[in-house]
Amino acid sequence: MVTVLKQPLAIPPLENGDRLSRSEFERRYQAMVNIKKAELIEGVTYMASPLRLRSHGEPHGLLTTWLGTYKAFTVGAILGIEPTVRLDRDNEPQPDAVLFIPGRQAVIDADDYITGAPELVVEVAASSVAIDLHDKKRAYRRCGVQEYIVWRTLDGELDWFVLEADDYVTLPTDEQGICRSRVFPGLWLAVAALLSGDLATVLSVLQTGLSTPEYREFVEHL
Repeated sequence: MVTVLKQPLAIPPLENGDRLSRSEFERRYQAMVNIKKAELIEGVTYMASPLRLRSHGEPHGLLTTWLGTYKAFTVGAILGIEPTVRLDRDNEPQPDAVLFIPGRQAVIDADDYITGAPELVVEVAASSVAIDLHDKKRAYRRCGVQEYIVWRTLDGELDWFVLEADDYVTLPTDEQGICRSRVFPGLWLAVAALLSGDLATVLSVLQTGLSTPEYREFVEHL
């Protein structure tokens, strides 16, 4: 009997749970063209499952419309949808959305990826047990993401965290139930309206934020 020895693969496949360096993660990810989303979080590989419409696709669309409207009026701001972010040596997430001003904390590198910590990161999560509120949150905090929004669709809740003294605290809503970004003046969010799918109200409140003197001063200096 002749034993045929199998040659090792030139580039091993990317597997859920693999513990890899960022460079090795990228090498395997780029070789697997059938994979649409994989992330390296604290040195561990996470590969996304198929996404449901009501618990992820539609909320993602609502958030993207809100952020896209802000970006439309804010020349110099970059909005990325599921971009690869080279956060640090152990973390290369692919957030649902990011908003940043290039050169402040993050840049678009020679490979057309984001390197560094975007000022605002947005994730859609099923519930409070999701990785977004644990390992990802720790990585974003440590690397200096200034504001972090997580929409917990199954819980019917939205968390907006801001970085204070190296830790995340919850950004409070005002008496009208509106969250106002501290990093991006004018980026106002009617939380209850968003959670109920009332996009018209969400965009109306955002327009109010875009009409403030603070926002006009902000864009004048971009």
